Amino acid sequence: MDWESRYIQEIVERALNEDVGAGNVTVAATVDPNTRSRAHIEAKQELVCAGLPLAVRVFRELDPDMRFAACVEEGQKVGRDGELLRLTGKASGILTGERTALNFLERLSGIATLTQQFVDEIAVTGAKIQVTRNATPGMRVLEQYAVRMGGGANWRGGLFDAVFLERNHIVLAGGVKAALDQAHSYASLRTHPRAMTAYEAVGMTPSGAEANALPVQIAVANENELREALSAGAEWLLLTDVQPEQARLCVRMARGIRPDCVVEIGGRITLANVRAYAEARPDYLAVDAITQSEPSAELTLLVDCRL
Repeated sequence: MDWESRYIQEIVERALNEDVGAGNVTVAATVDPNTRSRAHIEAKQELVCAGLPLAVRVFRELDPDMRFAACVEEGQKVGRDGELLRLTGKASGILTGERTALNFLERLSGIATLTQQFVDEIAVTGAKIQVTRNATPGMRVLEQYAVRMGGGANWRGGLFDAVFLERNHIVLAGGVKAALDQAHSYASLRTHPRAMTAYEAVGMTPSGAEANALPVQIAVANENELREALSAGAEWLLLTDVQPEQARLCVRMARGIRPDCVVEIGGRITLANVRAYAEARPDYLAVDAITQSEPSAELTLLVDCRL
């Protein structure tokens, strides 16, 4: 992740403008502008840290001279009451940036923590956890980054980096074979070097895509659709809304017809059933719950002393 990118700068500025507005009236009423202090951010639960550089950017926007000492690395587990970051600078900057920095850090650490729980649950199966475009608008790059910090993977940063054929595309194209034929024809024209997208420019490349390739994935919901897709040349299948036993049969069938086919399972996958789906032996499990639920971690900022 490029923490100095324009994307990061703009998201920090928007967040601070939203919160601070015309000024922090509480700080203006109670804190001398020249007062300096030391403070730290600590965990109120066990979590996986993600987003510290973003929190630093928030505070530096308010006090360019603020000094920081990271107590953990990105992607590292932190125990309850463990310190994540120490900071020294203007008290007004610390208190004004507190909620914005914590909002970012809590959201990203919560996603990283939940991701690692899913990853741990299927550790011995060989399947990988990944997320796609199901994310908070404007926060997708950061949320997918948090997934990576939790040990997961990213697939499809946006509409620009892969062809994904689902029911609506198939209906409009005239059927599974017609949709795949059109997609493969289009993808073959896009395998030459291309300009870097805004998503890639901040340091994120989807796990399933090569820099100059345009993958084609198709969603199927049963054995008949799977056979039809494979006979039409499908190379990447997404099994949607199937039960674990049906998923096991579909994966076995796909491997028998085309051993090199990439198989992903998506749908209502939770911590309670993810192991059952992973035991079907797919390559990937798409888990929307990681970024669509409310997994924010609990953190707090505490002022240690006035300097």
